[in-house]
Amino acid sequence: MAGWKIPGFAARPRFTSRATVLVLVLCSLVAILAYPTRQFISQRSEISAQRARAEHARQQVEQLRREKARWQDPEFVKAQARARLHYAMPGETPFISVDPAAGATKSSSSTGAAGPAKAAKPWYASVWDSVDAADTAALAPPAAPAAAPAPAPARDSSPHDH
Repeated sequence: MAGWKIPGFAARPRFTSRATVLVLVLCSLVAILAYPTRQFISQRSEISAQRARAEHARQQVEQLRREKARWQDPEFVKAQARARLHYAMPGETPFISVDPAAGATKSSSSTGAAGPAKAAKPWYASVWDSVDAADTAALAPPAAPAAAPAPAPARDSSPHDH
């Protein structure tokens, strides 16, 4: 059949000039509209993110307004002063109960055996002890790598008057 030719029926090219122009116009439209469409989609996502942030900020403002209203109540302020600052009304005897089991677990989890003794010393004694320890470490000769570390010298736990 490929060899047969029908009279009056000429072979037409596959793409006419009109089809080529139409394809070029459609490609141009796609290229022209791609960037604005992408910008539109990204702006819509930014708008939704801003709305979510604004809603979160509104919720925070409402929560802070409720908290401010609570602090306007004198009874709430008294309760907070009692709980947080350990205040007491005139005529009352304030006390704080200490759980001995909680103290034992706290001291066992601290580093070193002198955990409770360090807490009993004033802060300035700890500062001087650290200065003395740094001075002693600077004066000591370096130990041989194979030798076991030397035990620390015994220290007086009383405050120093330097």
